[in-house]
Amino acid sequence: MIILKSKREIEKIRKSCRVVAEILARLAEEIVPGVTTWDLTQMSEEWATRLGAVPAFKGYHGFPHALCTSVNEEVVHGIPSRERTVKEGDIISIDFGVVIDGYYGDAALTVAVGRVSDEASRLCEATRESLHQGIAQARVGNRLSDISHAIQAHVEARNFSVVREFVGHGIGRELHESPQIPNYGPPGRGAKLKAGMVLAIEPMINQGGPEVEVLEDRWTAVTLDRSLSAHFEHTIAITDNGPDILSVA
Repeated sequence: MIILKSKREIEKIRKSCRVVAEILARLAEEIVPGVTTWDLTQMSEEWATRLGAVPAFKGYHGFPHALCTSVNEEVVHGIPSRERTVKEGDIISIDFGVVIDGYYGDAALTVAVGRVSDEASRLCEATRESLHQGIAQARVGNRLSDISHAIQAHVEARNFSVVREFVGHGIGRELHESPQIPNYGPPGRGAKLKAGMVLAIEPMINQGGPEVEVLEDRWTAVTLDRSLSAHFEHTIAITDNGPDILSVA
């Protein structure tokens, strides 16, 4: 069941999302050659606590840290480690969520470490653009798959591929609510979009093929062909005046 949110609830979600956005922006500035993914999760947790928020991912279904850190071929759910140091030319996706007063916020972005290859830069730009193409379709009267189709069309036109196994989701009093939001599919399908829906839209896009596998840690998903992957996410509210991006500082 899709739960429509009141304006008051949307403002509570916005409060959480703004904390997420602020922390992600601060983390992006810290991502330089030599930083470890452990350093990043420690910073995220400390800053969240200072801002009166509880990290949403730590302990969620057993996930061990506050921040997901996915480097290069890692698609999503990368586990921070003291041994994992990012280097010049890497790309790293950072996915973070918090809960404040019972309402969740969630967002992600992919950061280039120093100078990266043209192809890595092109992948990140296409993924970021596809997110906004999807958001543009999050309008009253459209269908859920209009979001999905816009994302897929944008990235496949640039010869990248869409991950099928992981999708966006509703969000509110739970981190993951209905509906699921695939990043691929034909337009005009699924639930009709209504004011009050709050959605976390999150394309995960691969440089090579769309196939992924989960490593032995049972969390980290990587591209099957070990090509690069990028991930961007915003939480948005659907309003009578169009989509409202909540996860901006």
